[in-house]
Amino acid sequence: MTHRIDHPQGIPLARTLAETLMFPALLFLGLLFCLAPALHAPQPHHAKVAVADPAVERKVDAALQKQHPDGFDVTAVADAQEARRAVLDRDAVAGYVAGRRQSVLYVARANGMSLEQALTKGFTELAAHNHQKLTVTEVAPTVAKDQNGTTLVYFGVAWSIPGYILATTLLRAVTFNRRRKLMTIVAVAALFSVVGFYAGVGLDYLPNDPWVLAIAFLLTTAVATFASGVAPFTKQFFPLVGMGLYIVLSVPSSGVSPVPLLPTFFQYLHAVMPLGTAVDAMKGILYFDDAGVLKPVLVLCAWIAAGAALLGLDAWRHHREAARRGAADEQEDIEEPPVEDPFVNAPTPTALPVHRHHFGEPLPMLEGAVRNGEQQPVHHAAVTVMDPSGRQLVRTTTNARGEYAVTGLPEGYISVVASFPGRNPMVHQKLLQSGVAVRADFTMHDRSSHDRSSNETASTRMQ
Repeated sequence: MTHRIDHPQGIPLARTLAETLMFPALLFLGLLFCLAPALHAPQPHHAKVAVADPAVERKVDAALQKQHPDGFDVTAVADAQEARRAVLDRDAVAGYVAGRRQSVLYVARANGMSLEQALTKGFTELAAHNHQKLTVTEVAPTVAKDQNGTTLVYFGVAWSIPGYILATTLLRAVTFNRRRKLMTIVAVAALFSVVGFYAGVGLDYLPNDPWVLAIAFLLTTAVATFASGVAPFTKQFFPLVGMGLYIVLSVPSSGVSPVPLLPTFFQYLHAVMPLGTAVDAMKGILYFDDAGVLKPVLVLCAWIAAGAALLGLDAWRHHREAARRGAADEQEDIEEPPVEDPFVNAPTPTALPVHRHHFGEPLPMLEGAVRNGEQQPVHHAAVTVMDPSGRQLVRTTTNARGEYAVTGLPEGYISVVASFPGRNPMVHQKLLQSGVAVRADFTMHDRSSHDRSSNETASTRMQ
């Protein structure tokens, strides 16, 4: 009696569908619940204001609390000069000086036009209530082409997100050890910083202060180094961690909406994320005479140090595992197989039908033919592709012409094994590189004739 086992086809389908949708679904939810709450209705949240004359400070604080509860943190300074200096030193976003008939509000366009407008509106109402006329004085104007005070955020995004992409592409460079990867990160960060800065200066988007180059370099290096360090520990979840850090959390807190207008949670994020701190440092250099630059630079350096520490921890982990296996003669720098990143890496290894591929169809990365000793095709020969650790990547069989083709393989060394009943199996080792099709052909001899030939050779040697 023949028994048929029905395999639940729905389970693999559901798993594949869940794995396919997990990253876009989580990214969608992250953006939905981060971008909208942070940016949909900017309101002051603990915006610091310096008020000249302690006698006026209480009245101003009470009036502002009535307009915007918890919107402003008011502190008293000695006089108008101190109020202005507080804005330039970045100790406050506005300085207010109340007079009998006229009041003065010191603001900085570099902190963002929407913040300046919110401050102007609030203090205009306050001055009108006190029968005063408000004069708004700009103390840190931006360049003419940056009227909104947000251009630095866009340049920061251009230096930040490609750093994450660089880390993902380096994961596939299996022939690079950690030292080469770090050297590549440094070189690319230097190139991006130079090109981005001089493009911004040439287009009149940025003032010409070369110290911004250092911040841009630190930003790209921080993102790429930390992403490279965290990848071996997060493995298949690396894209989720990377995009969560550098897009979902970084962009809303970057300063595209001025930080004092962000909810408190995103203000805290701004102070620790690479993008937000880099924007702060660049603003300090370009518009505030280097005020408030040290802390953001230290934060960027901390991200770089954390990434380097993770890379070192991963290297130590591999050395310990190699010693445990007794592989003391292995190379000094042992690399893991590349992390599978569905956004950047190659697709799952897949066997292809052997025919002339049309435009839009996947091209083979590995192809070849299996023939017998008379150079006739071997139909249904098994071809197995394995990675350097012996893990099977894909298995296929030859067609009537003895041909096979495979795509979606990772870069680096692979082993290709051809086998067929009654014939001696054969193994080829190949190096796969991006954009290059590799060919592995086999000539398989009959096992009995090969054994007979070997025995004859052995007998001859004995005689």
